[in-house]
Amino acid sequence: MNSRERFIATMEYQPADQVYFLTSGGWPETEERWRKEGWDGTPLEDVFGSDHMLWSGDLFWPNPPFEEKTLEEDDHTRVFVNEEGIVMKVLKDHRYSSMPQFVRFPVESREDFRKFAKERLQPNLMERMGPDAEDTFRQWRERTAPLFVVADRWGGFFGSIRNLVGVENLCMMLHDDPAFVEEMMDYFAEYQIEMMRQVLDHTDIDVFGFWEDMAYKTAPLIGPDMVRKYMLPRYRKVVDYLSSRGVKYFSLDSDGDITSLVPVWLDAGINLIYPFEVQAGMDCVKFRKEFGKELRMWGNIDKKAIADGPARIDAEFDRVRPLIEEGGYLPWVDHSCPPDISWENYCYYIKKLGEECRAAGKL
Repeated sequence: MNSRERFIATMEYQPADQVYFLTSGGWPETEERWRKEGWDGTPLEDVFGSDHMLWSGDLFWPNPPFEEKTLEEDDHTRVFVNEEGIVMKVLKDHRYSSMPQFVRFPVESREDFRKFAKERLQPNLMERMGPDAEDTFRQWRERTAPLFVVADRWGGFFGSIRNLVGVENLCMMLHDDPAFVEEMMDYFAEYQIEMMRQVLDHTDIDVFGFWEDMAYKTAPLIGPDMVRKYMLPRYRKVVDYLSSRGVKYFSLDSDGDITSLVPVWLDAGINLIYPFEVQAGMDCVKFRKEFGKELRMWGNIDKKAIADGPARIDAEFDRVRPLIEEGGYLPWVDHSCPPDISWENYCYYIKKLGEECRAAGKL
């Protein structure tokens, strides 16, 4: 079986020669460490013989991007405008090991949003893909690995607007000016549909992905009633259209404690959620018992266990093994690998992952 066939069989709880599994990338600082400890830079899937995935995650970003521009800097920090138009302050050393400080967002009024949308959020797919578009579509049509088209930071109804106005402003606007929030949500729904209409005129896809990142360690940033009222109808509109074009799987990426949001997302037709962070109390075994096979899950291997070494890694596989064997579950780290994970421990984890997924094969 090829990687696409394994992926579909895993999602459909059907027999496969092995359960579909992937390697997990690391932060830039993690990869620096791994190179010092023995990794020669060969793609991880080639090192470990894992499955492959085709991933398109940049089609929906602002186009043209903002010019990156430094506004202030000292020996330790830099304030700049990023490609999304957000003014942020970051550490110069090991920037990706810390969260940035968000200083200012590009949208403060309806006029700002309408200007931003007109200038940078137009569904001009071929322009975004550039001169290699037809070759890319050909590769996608001939694929032997699953194709995920993920709208990433600009494919949701909380996350994308958060990028425009900021978390606090968005939460206040939902109370003070919900009509403006709904205007932006409606725009993003139509934007996603039109972009995907053009993609699907050239090729089919396996998964369409939303991005929200709308929960902290203990709770979501807004409650499920508000998500159901404002976001569910827009999810449903996108999902219904894409389903009519043959798309079967709809993923959503959100960190944190998403327990109360999962029922809403399932009602919206979203059927593959990740990464299920262990530090936020997420346990895919419990979710399967509560929601059954309608919910496919991806992630939930504790990255801290990998850092701790073989004994804790083995314990993690003891915990999730029933899901690997049952299907509808993609075993994966519950976020990118941080730099406290050694190359030695990472190698042990991936080799163990391959063993578990091969042992669960039923062909």
